[in-house]
Amino acid sequence: MAGPKEINAELIANLPDAGPVVMVNLLCLRDRAAYKRYSELAMPLIRARGGTVLWAGDGEAVAFGDTDTDRWDYVVLVRYPSRAAFLDMMDSPDYAAANVHREQAVAKHVILATAETYSKMAPAR
Repeated sequence: MAGPKEINAELIANLPDAGPVVMVNLLCLRDRAAYKRYSELAMPLIRARGGTVLWAGDGEAVAFGDTDTDRWDYVVLVRYPSRAAFLDMMDSPDYAAANVHREQAVAKHVILATAETYSKMAPAR
């Protein structure tokens, strides 16, 4: 896989892939303008694979946890129809071009793959 060096593609590929996945993005930003450029390039790639951003927001304060190590500037929930769709995007040449801006923008970026067990949100269309 030619995706970002941080991606644990083999681990994700070996998880059950029977339906939608929500990727929880936790970001410490160093350059918001670069992250905006990344987002503008990544959104069409997400949509082309049937994905959608469910929610995004600024991290305000650590309400529970270590106020130094658990702080995040920005949180984004992105729903993909499958883990395969996420991996396909991450491995695309178009994503490689967008990723240059992501790497410039973030000091730390964690993406947690999740399997839904409960939601009040309406299913993405």
